[in-house]
Amino acid sequence: MALTAVAVLPLSEIAANKEALLSHLGADTGGHWLATFISVDAVLVLSGALLTSYLGVNGLIKRMTLDRILPQFLLKENNRGSSPRILILFYLLCLSVLFITRGALGPLAGVYTISFLLVMIYFGFGNLLLKIKRSRLPRQERATTISVALAILAVVSALYGNIIMHADYLIVFLQYFIPAIIIIFMLLSRNLLLKYILVVVDSFFDTLKRAAALTRLHLNRSLRKLNDQEFVYFTKADDISVLNKVMIYVQQNEITKKLKIVTVLAEGDEVASDFFNDLNVLDRAYPDIKIEYLRLQGTFGPEIIAKLSHEWDIPINFMFISSPSDKFSHRVSDLGGVRLII
Repeated sequence: MALTAVAVLPLSEIAANKEALLSHLGADTGGHWLATFISVDAVLVLSGALLTSYLGVNGLIKRMTLDRILPQFLLKENNRGSSPRILILFYLLCLSVLFITRGALGPLAGVYTISFLLVMIYFGFGNLLLKIKRSRLPRQERATTISVALAILAVVSALYGNIIMHADYLIVFLQYFIPAIIIIFMLLSRNLLLKYILVVVDSFFDTLKRAAALTRLHLNRSLRKLNDQEFVYFTKADDISVLNKVMIYVQQNEITKKLKIVTVLAEGDEVASDFFNDLNVLDRAYPDIKIEYLRLQGTFGPEIIAKLSHEWDIPINFMFISSPSDKFSHRVSDLGGVRLII
C-alpha cells in the first residue's frame, strides 16, 4: 500500500495528507465513492481493534487481580457477569492519554507504537525463557533460537528508529509506564510495606494511643488475611531439590504461610519413604510456612483439579505444578489455569 501511494501521489501531497492518506489515495484513484468506502472500512477496523483492546485489558487485569497483584475490588461483577470497574478504569486511562496529547494523532500513534513494539520484544524474550526454563514443556509449534533472536533484533531496530525520530513520544509513554511499574511494585510488596507501616505505627503508640491501636488492629487484620490464603503444589514425589525450589518460589513470590503439597496416586502406588523425610527437612527449613501433605487416589487431570479447588475453596490459579514431560496426557491449557513454577 505504501508503494502504491508513492507510485500514484507526489511526495508533497503524501506529506500534506498523511493523517488520511488512504482515503485521499482512494479519492484520487477511484473517486469520492472509494474514499467514502475506505473511510467506513477504517472506522469498522479501528472499532474492532478498540473492542479487542478492551477485551484484552479486561482479561489481563482480571488475571492480575486473581493472582492478588491488583486490588480485589476490581473483580466486582454485575448481573451479566462482566467487570465494569475494569472497563471504566481503562476508559479513564485512555481518556487521560487523549487529554495529555491534546488529541494530536502523532503522539497518540507514537505511544501506541512504542507500547506495541515493546510487547512484541517481550514476546520474543518470553519465547527464549521458555526454551531455557521450560525445555521439557510439550508444545505444538517450535521456533528456532536464531529466528527468535533475529525477530527481537528487528523489532528493537524499529523501536529505536521510532524513538530517534520522535523522542517526545517516548516522554509521553514514560509518563504512564513509570507510575504503572511503581504502583505494581508497591502492590507486589504490600506485605512488606504493611509490616513497615506497622513499625511506624508502633513508634507513635505512646503519643497517639487510640489512633495507633486502631491502625495496628487494621494492619494486623490485613496481614492475617493476606497470609491465610492457601496454595497447592501437585508433586510427583519429587526429590528434595525440586521441592526446595518450590518453597523458594512460594517464599519469594507469594504472600502466604500455608502450602498444601499433594500427590495424586493411581490405585496400588505408594510414595517412597525418603519423600516423607524430605518433607520433614523442608518443614524445619521453612518454619514460617505451614506445610500440609496430602496423598490422594485417582488420576491427575482437569477433573481432580476442579474438584479440589471447589472442595478446598482455593482458586485454580493458586495451584502449582512443575513442567510436565511429553508423556503427560493433558495440555497445560486444559488444566484450567494451574501455574507452572519449575
